[in-house]
Amino acid sequence: MSQVQPHVHIIGGGVIGLCSAYYALQRGMRVTVWEREAEKGDNCSLGNAGMVVPSHFIPLAAPGMLAKGLRWMFNPQSPFYVKPRLSPALMRWGWLFYLHANSEHVDACKQLLLDLNLQSRALFAELAREGSFDFQQRGLLMLCKTQHGLEEEAEVAAMAHQLGARAEVLDAAATAKMDPSIDMNVAGSVWFPDDCHLNPAAFTAVMRERVRSAGGVIHYGQELEEMEHAQGKVSAIHCGGQRHEVDQLLIAGGSWSAEILRRLGIHLPLQAGKGYSLTLPNPKQLPQLCSIFCEAKVAITPMNGTLRFAGTMEVGDLSLKINPQRVKGIVRSIQPYFPAFSEQDFAEIQPWAGLRPVSPDGMPYIGRAPHHENVMIATGHAMMGLSLAPITGKIVADILAQSDPGFAMERLAVDRF
Repeated sequence: MSQVQPHVHIIGGGVIGLCSAYYALQRGMRVTVWEREAEKGDNCSLGNAGMVVPSHFIPLAAPGMLAKGLRWMFNPQSPFYVKPRLSPALMRWGWLFYLHANSEHVDACKQLLLDLNLQSRALFAELAREGSFDFQQRGLLMLCKTQHGLEEEAEVAAMAHQLGARAEVLDAAATAKMDPSIDMNVAGSVWFPDDCHLNPAAFTAVMRERVRSAGGVIHYGQELEEMEHAQGKVSAIHCGGQRHEVDQLLIAGGSWSAEILRRLGIHLPLQAGKGYSLTLPNPKQLPQLCSIFCEAKVAITPMNGTLRFAGTMEVGDLSLKINPQRVKGIVRSIQPYFPAFSEQDFAEIQPWAGLRPVSPDGMPYIGRAPHHENVMIATGHAMMGLSLAPITGKIVADILAQSDPGFAMERLAVDRF
């Protein structure tokens, strides 16, 4: 007699939840996804920079981040900001960030982050071969305005070589040749040929349909109302005014995950990091490669004839309220790198905001919840939520199937703090 596969309920219908649903369905499990926003809602999976980034193997908690953060705190247009508030959870998060912002932590995590991103890139390519979304495998330019910035980025390139990754340091002339369709005013760049880009909204739509085609059910506009739990197990959830029995439960609710988990007595160190993007529908110039302004921390991605600029990390509450000063900081950073553009080009562009779930050590949470045998957690990816979505989904499916994911999972463990 064949074994009945578990029914997996997933809280969160962004890219992490959808990829987890897809790979669980590939293993023959039954899947139901619950998403708090409407089907075409504006969640964090839709308006981001759309980059797949093996180059991002240095976690957010790294040497120098504390000093930069303190310096940027007093600049309302800076790329990083922590909104001060009386919050024990924020103070705990800040203390843990302080403890991990060192070279030892980077050394312990960089190979794992690179491997996760490379595996995720391979899964993106595999999904793209099946059609339906445009996956651009052209590399990424880290554009440096200053010689000092180029020297710092060259150190990252040297670290990439030590890990077996590809990176090339370019002067200004070589940088211009890499992407002649855009005028650049830079000292040079580092080219990471294995990075890629795509339209995140298009990818999310494709994964939504693939989940449904494989037999998964997705409910939109449905808040998680209640979880019935006792003796270390969730037996049922209440969504849409109805009770649903649970075999396995995955919490992939992005920045709202910590709030959900508190109902189970789990205090996950997690903060929402607000980011903004502006998309020009008819840009004056359209680069062929995605890029990042190194000093300004702004990401630029061509998407089907449009051009998206994304940036800032504003650590705060769960509000999506637009801070005009942060948006202005992004806009003002563009012309110094791309001189063809002016601030006036963005005057009528409506900014988008999304909340990234940020762990204090810059590593995602993927694994079983402590003291709850049938609850899994997948969140805390910060700026790499899209980039790591396929591999996260595959790891989740492996764990649900009681298979070895093949990674050093202790660095991703939910109870590591």
